[in-house]
Amino acid sequence: MPARGKHRRRKTGPISRGVLAAGTGGAVLALPLIGATGAHAAEQSAPAAKSAAAHSTPAATAKKAPRTYSVVAGDYLAKIAVKEKIKGGWHKLYKDNREVVGENPSLIRPGMKLALGAKASAPAAKSTEATPSTAKAAPAAERQAPAEKAAAAPAEETAAMGTSESNASGYTAPVENPNVTTQYRASGASWSSGYHTGSDFQAASGTSVRSIGPGTVVSAGWSGSYGNEVVIQHSDGMYSQYAHLSSLEVSAGQTVTGGQQIGLSGSTGNSTGPHLHFEVRTGPSYGSDVDPIAYLRSHGVAI
Repeated sequence: MPARGKHRRRKTGPISRGVLAAGTGGAVLALPLIGATGAHAAEQSAPAAKSAAAHSTPAATAKKAPRTYSVVAGDYLAKIAVKEKIKGGWHKLYKDNREVVGENPSLIRPGMKLALGAKASAPAAKSTEATPSTAKAAPAAERQAPAEKAAAAPAEETAAMGTSESNASGYTAPVENPNVTTQYRASGASWSSGYHTGSDFQAASGTSVRSIGPGTVVSAGWSGSYGNEVVIQHSDGMYSQYAHLSSLEVSAGQTVTGGQQIGLSGSTGNSTGPHLHFEVRTGPSYGSDVDPIAYLRSHGVAI
């Protein structure tokens, strides 16, 4: 007979207690608590992963959507490129929107939709709404429409200028419907040199003043008796000057095209009233003037 107090109960580990349970009906298998918890967590994580994947696709698509800009009065490509921080400047902006703008990058109209940082793709976007039978034909037809409008627009606006703009040179008069009120070399005590160093054009305050041809802005700002002025160097080495402006829309170092708006006429500086004082020079400074009307005519501009 075993001695009292000597019997020891067999120790069971936590794993044995979790796996095997004694009962009158026999042994039954019990799931470990840790295993059950892990399975439940996995089931909960699966829907969350699917949800995250489902929401990630629209976000990625939204980032790739191109930006657009609606042209307003007073806009020009260089101004838009600086404002919207376009890499490549106005040249890139024009290249991406050439089908919309047309052959002359200086002729943009309020209401135009320009793609920013990507090639314009408005016609292709519209075609996605077409029926299956017309989806392929629609883009070609819609691409043709902007091209026709772009080709027609410059011709209409050139006709409204009242000048004969040379397609080869790209030169034009500094204002629409040019009317010279004071001729070049007119004599009088009003001018420090004893004669008029440029030609004055009739222009009410706020009239659009345009670069006569392609070139680079040398200076733009206040210039004493000339008031607000812009001086542009052209590809042939000559310079043009636009004085007494009420506002400026270009800055030094900026490239401009023939017909591009550079400011608005006014009566700043030593002026008796609103008009545009226009000079053509062999150098950027006062005292190197030549006949401005003769220069314009040599570039095919009828005045």
